[in-house]
Amino acid sequence: MKEIIAIIRPRKMGATKEALDGLGFPCMTAVQVLGRGKQRGIAGELNVDIRPEELARGKYKAVSYIPKRMLSVVVPDSEVDPVVNAIVEINRTGQVGDGRVFVCPIDDALRVRTNEHGESAIL
Repeated sequence: MKEIIAIIRPRKMGATKEALDGLGFPCMTAVQVLGRGKQRGIAGELNVDIRPEELARGKYKAVSYIPKRMLSVVVPDSEVDPVVNAIVEINRTGQVGDGRVFVCPIDDALRVRTNEHGESAIL
């Protein structure tokens, strides 16, 4: 099993959720987070009337942290590629701030209600 952690734009959350549901993975955890990448904060992610070229001229200070969504979904090893590909396809705009996807190993999973272990606990 693998945990797929994706940091995405908030406005892409609905489409990402629908894509994962369509692949048979409706269960996920989503958290509102703040972060920044190599761009060190941009105003284009927020609903404000500041153009990136004005930031470059120093007219405004850059936004230190940008609102994002962090998704976590645990999938069987055989489903990692389709899930990652769907997340990337939905969230790739070609612009700075499209996000990141991390794939981490999971040793075990336990469904508390039924005491199921392993893949049966996540499916």
